[in-house]
Amino acid sequence: MSIQKIGWIGLGNMGNPMVKNLVKAGFEVTVYNRTKAKAEALQKEVNIEVANSITELLIDSDAIITMLTDDNALTEVYTGDQGILANLTDKKFLAIDMSTVSPETTKKLSRSAADKGISYIDAPVSGSVKPAEDAQLIIMAGGEKADFEAAQPIFGALGKLSLHLGANGAGNNAKLAINLFLAITIQGLSEALVFAQDNGIDPTKFLDIVNNGAVGSGITKIKSPMILNDDFKAAFALKLLAKDLRLAAAAGMKHPAGIAVAESFDQAETAGLGDLDMMAIIKHLGYQN
Repeated sequence: MSIQKIGWIGLGNMGNPMVKNLVKAGFEVTVYNRTKAKAEALQKEVNIEVANSITELLIDSDAIITMLTDDNALTEVYTGDQGILANLTDKKFLAIDMSTVSPETTKKLSRSAADKGISYIDAPVSGSVKPAEDAQLIIMAGGEKADFEAAQPIFGALGKLSLHLGANGAGNNAKLAINLFLAITIQGLSEALVFAQDNGIDPTKFLDIVNNGAVGSGITKIKSPMILNDDFKAAFALKLLAKDLRLAAAAGMKHPAGIAVAESFDQAETAGLGDLDMMAIIKHLGYQN
């Protein structure tokens, strides 16, 4: 399958830079977004077409990519009255979902797509806005190996690494696992820094210790300026990580650190921090800038 024309659904923080990179790589991209103004604003920046409906998006696309907030949004896009499966044309395409959703949702949608003759890949990404802008995402895919191979030009335009992990749902499981690790890391950094501050250690100096030692990592280095500048503008919203932890729990996450961290993020979201960056968990834990 040769893919040149891409239909894209979903223009959140990640969708915009990913579409830009597809255009930069030479793909012809048509975008549909529930809020049309977002698509029209992007059209002023890059050479894309804007579809008025999902049906219009399906007419010429070789691949349809979805990048949506949650399971409900994705399910509606596929199975709703105005959705993909209810409005298929004679044009065959490869369906690629890059959202973070439940593996069970993926399995249901992939079966429904297969019944209509449509191949479906779950291909969520690891990386937030900056890696998306720099085409440095890691892409974790589930589905048929041949479909994964067909999607390689797309994945190459969006990321630095793409891996085929197994059948439909495997990509979702890998994404939930990596986000569990991410949440535990963010929680651990936050608890350690609050403990240090409560015991008279300057936060700037403590973060120097972290980032120059064995426990430092890419994420601790990225988030340190955010902490010190008290600027928690969302690169990856806390409410989305809380949602992913709930999905992980539903998929069988059962160990004590994960359970405790999921509860902590739920509490922070309930306390009104959901729209801030995930690093705002540190505010919930008592950090004082």
